[in-house]
Amino acid sequence: MKLEPGLYEQLVTRELADLLAARDADLASVRDALGTESAPELLARHVADAARRVLDGITGKDATERQVALVNEVLTALSSSSPADVSRSDDVMPELLLAIASRREGLGARSLPRPGIPLRHSELIVNGPRDRRVGLEIARELASADGVDLLMSFIKWSGYVELRDALAPIAARGRLRVLTTTYLGASDAEAVEALRELGAEIRVSYDERRTRLHAKAWLFHRASGFGTAIIGSSNLSHAALRDGCEWNVRLSRRDNPGLLAKFQTTFDQYWGDPAFEPFEPARFRAAGARRRDPARDALAHVVRLSALPHQVAVLEALEAERAAGHWRNLVVASTGTGKTVVAALDYARQPGRPRLLFVAHRDRILDQSLATFRVALNDGHFGEKLTGRDKPILGTHVFASIQSLHAGRLRELAPEAFEIVVVDEFHHAAAPTYEALLGHLRPRLLLGLTATPERADGRSVLGWFDDRVAAESRLWDALDQGLLAPFQYFVLHDGTDLSRVDFRAGRYDVATLTTLYTADTVRARAVLRAVVERVRDPREMRALAFCVSVAHARFMAAYFVEHGLAAAVVVGDTAPAERDAHIAALERGELQCLFTVDVLNEGVDIPRVDTVLFLRPTESATVFIQQLGRGLRLHDDKACLTVLDFVGNARSEFRFDLRFRALLGRGTRKELSDAVGQGFPHLPSGCSIQLDPLAQRAILANLRQRLGGWRALADDLEPGMGLAAFLRRADVALEEVYEPRRTFGALR
Repeated sequence: MKLEPGLYEQLVTRELADLLAARDADLASVRDALGTESAPELLARHVADAARRVLDGITGKDATERQVALVNEVLTALSSSSPADVSRSDDVMPELLLAIASRREGLGARSLPRPGIPLRHSELIVNGPRDRRVGLEIARELASADGVDLLMSFIKWSGYVELRDALAPIAARGRLRVLTTTYLGASDAEAVEALRELGAEIRVSYDERRTRLHAKAWLFHRASGFGTAIIGSSNLSHAALRDGCEWNVRLSRRDNPGLLAKFQTTFDQYWGDPAFEPFEPARFRAAGARRRDPARDALAHVVRLSALPHQVAVLEALEAERAAGHWRNLVVASTGTGKTVVAALDYARQPGRPRLLFVAHRDRILDQSLATFRVALNDGHFGEKLTGRDKPILGTHVFASIQSLHAGRLRELAPEAFEIVVVDEFHHAAAPTYEALLGHLRPRLLLGLTATPERADGRSVLGWFDDRVAAESRLWDALDQGLLAPFQYFVLHDGTDLSRVDFRAGRYDVATLTTLYTADTVRARAVLRAVVERVRDPREMRALAFCVSVAHARFMAAYFVEHGLAAAVVVGDTAPAERDAHIAALERGELQCLFTVDVLNEGVDIPRVDTVLFLRPTESATVFIQQLGRGLRLHDDKACLTVLDFVGNARSEFRFDLRFRALLGRGTRKELSDAVGQGFPHLPSGCSIQLDPLAQRAILANLRQRLGGWRALADDLEPGMGLAAFLRRADVALEEVYEPRRTFGALR
């Protein structure tokens, strides 16, 4: 028996112990105590192997009868707790060999990455909400494989970019073989070319009539003999690697040696078959182009507004609240899930046409909302606008900007002038202008709409609703329900050190950050390189990039333009006409990127945005979700949203936990730290979060600094703040406050 470096899950027998003792001094072994849960299976398998050797040695005319007799004897012996009749060399020590690694590589054998499924097990992966995701499991398998054979019908850019970092080390060693096809023209030529550039050997079936390759299978070779395979329905695409409608079986060579041997034999036969030819980029692209039908369905559809199932649930919740006597209600729903549609359909249910005031803080929102109400009511003349330019004539159904409802106009407005008041983006209600409006009016029904009721300043808007939320559907829920586009979220370390940047009132000093980000092009070059590596074709992307300041936005736009990407700047002093022109150009594909600071956080609906760049440390979870939401709206031409989040070494006061809790929808700080360390194994269908090693270390260090908890919690407590308000402000779970010998009173 020869021991090769690699991963093992093998009982340590006397023979193995002798081999380990006599091994090359350059090799280290890692052993673990035999656990009570795994011992029965491992011991039984060991006994079975020994029994098989004995049984195989029984030959002759009556071999079967003698084998049965021997098995019966073994069972009798086991029943009386007598030792089995096997060689002394098979006696077992209570240890399990986990890995053997070279000391010269500077890597302890214990730290070798392991798959999420034990090497000796086979398992079904169904991508369920609480199940393993095949994309994450493939990445974990790749980390310890010595070679890979991949048979894949469709290879998409979104799948390539998700596994690129895991594939690169193997491809660089020349141990990645790929078989694919041009069948249906479904593969992205850019992805196949990128695989070849990584170092993969690729052969393609161009004969679609005869071959029609549909198989999707991975074979992971390990010199230790603990090879594995994943075979199933998932193509190499982001959706297939993450979505809940894919079934894949993970097979272990130790558990199914015959199946993996057949896999290897069949793959080698395909590899040598003339039907699979060496990859030629030009030929591959030409074959794919022939399959695509550019024709589009040009039939116009009659516009009809009806509630989707999740909106029906909100409408029913509002009805139940009002039946219970609650006439002021807040609806919390993620961006892109149709909050305005809910408000319009809710109004349409009211008898007659009650006097209505709809309030928003941007004219663009008013235009979209007025159009939605008109469709819901099937009345193209419903409603009037009140803005700096528009004045209502009848004044019974008014869509008003908050700026137009100044103190002078409020004095002219009777408190009972409107029966129903709807306030969009209600998280602004803590601002003085909104407080003046809400304090003055006395409507029969008040409806607040927001995706993010939490405010960065900690002030709550729930007081207007007796501290209640009538209906709530956060980002996590909307993604799980398929109401928003799934995301590929990449957290990338940009090489900056923010640990010495001034940090006051919960945020970094903007001037210092601007200087740090614009002093040279090092960071800008890293941003552009990340875009090129992770966006399928940057010349076709429609990106929003959020910067720390106007100067930073202009600097980045100039850098992108200099390197061949059409970009523009939209900031606070951009004229409305120019802003709208830039947004329209982005939608048409004439611009690849809009650089901004805060003006596109909300009130802008650009469904074609497929890339979001976070180029600044965003302190507010509310702002973060608003900016992310700009790219989450569904669109037929968008498979998923690509997010590139650039981080540096942060100050201990900076709260990464707020960002990830807002993204994940739940979790204590320790649970978030575990999720970061484990690569976010449980996400909504279709979503993934990947952190490069430097970013992961920086974020984990930040999270663990706050795990010590008590002092950090005290920093979040403001004078006079009650427990409920504190939990919302600090964004912590109740159990993080009440621990042994700790109470909220002591925290004060």
